[in-house]
Amino acid sequence: MNYETANGITADEQGQIKNPGQKDLEAMVAQGSFAYTSPEGIPIQLRYVADENGFRAEGAHLPVAPPIPPAIQRALDYLATLPPTTERPFNRPPGRPF
Repeated sequence: MNYETANGITADEQGQIKNPGQKDLEAMVAQGSFAYTSPEGIPIQLRYVADENGFRAEGAHLPVAPPIPPAIQRALDYLATLPPTTERPFNRPPGRPF
């Protein structure tokens, strides 16, 4: 589906069912884009995908998170190498709140 409005908004979207008929794997997926001019005169263009992983949008006007600092990334990489634990968080006795 695609369209353009009288005030210059354009949109385009395609969608389909992923894994049709497969229980617990069937999902609706869609991808598309839209564009318009902001009240400040800035052209806005957005592309998106919506699927079993959620809605993900891209556009030059959207904020981007800063990069992870190297020391934090090293810590995350190290933690990812550790085996899983069966220990309860904070070593709390069962049934005891924070």
